[in-house]
Amino acid sequence: MTLGDVFQAIGNNPYWVVCYFIAIPIVAYLASIFGEGEGDLPPWTFFYSILVFLVTIPGIFAITLNVYLFLFEKQSVFDTNVYTQILPVVSMFITLFLVRKNTCFEDIPGFGKLSGLVMILVAMMAFMWVLEKTHIIAITFLPAQWFFFGFLAMLAIVIFGWRKLFS
Repeated sequence: MTLGDVFQAIGNNPYWVVCYFIAIPIVAYLASIFGEGEGDLPPWTFFYSILVFLVTIPGIFAITLNVYLFLFEKQSVFDTNVYTQILPVVSMFITLFLVRKNTCFEDIPGFGKLSGLVMILVAMMAFMWVLEKTHIIAITFLPAQWFFFGFLAMLAIVIFGWRKLFS
């Protein structure tokens, strides 16, 4: 099964995906009502952390998928899958807005890791876009594992650079 098959299966039977991405903002809204003024206390911060991770990981994936499809695959906006490309992003923004009303993002455990992930993804997508637009062609006789190690070294340099830049 490929990723395209998964997206097609979700498009054919979107009930569970829609329920998932509607339920998380509803739970965040209820948590903001029941935990009003207590969002920075430990039980609520861990609960908000779970909600944030449940919604931002698919949301970040959907944003990255959208950027890839529009920049690299030249997909038309009219071919956008609402269930896999729009709904996770909308649910993410609504949930983050609701969580932000009751607590500060710095109080949520692990939220800094998500922002670091977003920065790394943005840097890598920008790097890949520049490489694709320059049309560099390399013919080499190096084994494939050297390219893999080179990619890992480049990723380490990007992570190190982001940490130096934003610390």
